Amino acid sequence: MIQASSTASCRTALYQLSAQELLAAYSSQSLSPVEVMQALLVHVQACEPRLGALSLLLPEAALEQARASEARWLKGQPMGALDGVPVSIKDNIATQGQPTPVGTAAAPLTPADRDAPPAARLREAGAICFAKTTMPDYGMLSSGLSSLYGNTYNPWDLSKTPGGSSAGAGAAAAAGYGPLHVGTDIGGSIRLPASWCGIFGFKPSLGRVPIDPPYTGRCAGPMTRNVADAALMMQTLALSDARDSMSLPAQAIDWQGGGMAPGTLRGLRIGLLLDAGCGLATAPEVRAAVEQAAQALEGEGAEVESIQPWLTAEMLRGLDHFWRMRSHVELQNLDAGQRARVLPFIRAWAESAAAFTGRDVFMASQQSHLVRVATVHATEPYDYVISPVAPITAFAAELPCPTNDPLRALEHIAFTVPYNMSEQPAASLPWSQSAGLPVGLQVAGRRFDDLGVLRICRALELLRPEQSAWPVPGG
Repeated sequence: MIQASSTASCRTALYQLSAQELLAAYSSQSLSPVEVMQALLVHVQACEPRLGALSLLLPEAALEQARASEARWLKGQPMGALDGVPVSIKDNIATQGQPTPVGTAAAPLTPADRDAPPAARLREAGAICFAKTTMPDYGMLSSGLSSLYGNTYNPWDLSKTPGGSSAGAGAAAAAGYGPLHVGTDIGGSIRLPASWCGIFGFKPSLGRVPIDPPYTGRCAGPMTRNVADAALMMQTLALSDARDSMSLPAQAIDWQGGGMAPGTLRGLRIGLLLDAGCGLATAPEVRAAVEQAAQALEGEGAEVESIQPWLTAEMLRGLDHFWRMRSHVELQNLDAGQRARVLPFIRAWAESAAAFTGRDVFMASQQSHLVRVATVHATEPYDYVISPVAPITAFAAELPCPTNDPLRALEHIAFTVPYNMSEQPAASLPWSQSAGLPVGLQVAGRRFDDLGVLRICRALELLRPEQSAWPVPGG
């Protein structure tokens, strides 16, 4: 049995272990997946009344999976690369036998007939899929508000939002609900909660992780407490699946050599973006954190050069208007009773598109391509680009978005959304804190360089300031 530290109970030590540590302990038979799952379930049940991170908890199924994993490890025959490691899956990723209501009370609770690709790959690797995590209605908010689930709270400060739309995944990772969590991201929905919850979140190149249904800019990716666990998870998530019409050819995420050592950063060209060009202004404490990261890179010999913003208000407004119309059409397909159950903020946001003309929608739709072209052009000279993830730290939990205005609903995503449109990999790495709230650093790379982004994030993980102890919302 792995021994607890002198400052924590055995239970605490077990649920805090990384995926890498768990796998090593299983291999040496010093720890059992059953022990881990039992400890994790006790911890989750203590935290959930305050946090609200889970849409579905499956304790009996999880323990059954843990017992099967234990038997395989005792025989020295693990099922796959993640055998016995607990993982949570976001509500909008289908899991066989459970409903996929995408966070809204308007959706029918129809059980899925099969796993979506991320869930399928994780099960095939032996991971224990013990829970589903919350999200706001249709994933169209960067907060934890949901007409179906109520609200989700930030473990660092329960008066604050965890962000969204991967709200539950971000909160669960920060609170120690096991080491591995899957989120999705179409405009920042992995990276924003990762930044505000102080965890690592990775949005891969579009198509690197197959999803179903696919949609322009939409990615699934890992949300973890450290870079190495995310890289380990990517080796499984990046396996191919024909259901995603936009999936890329399978690529090995070869992490055997680990991340870049800080000493290998010399000569890298790093772009520094401190002004998104539109949306909310960057708060001084956020700007200072990114400037500190830039100085750390320069100290290791990287060449850091400031970049002028390329995203315009017209581009961001076009993305907003197109998504409003998409949601308006979806809501019009519901009956009156269903529409009434949708979160009022989402209804107001979507219904504001009712007067758009065909020309309005066409012009809005073109902005995604313009964002793509501008982002690729602006970032091409650099190996990597660093910036804020969000212009502010976590906002009040009761607000659907920082502005609390459905006509200004996306002003906080100007740093993140360009990389969804350009299909480039981008990550949020926890860097520092301000007034007890995490501040994330965004690191973006060229398209297909998913491994490179993970590797430089590991170097930055070693260079960043000392991190605060993890919060314990149930303690």
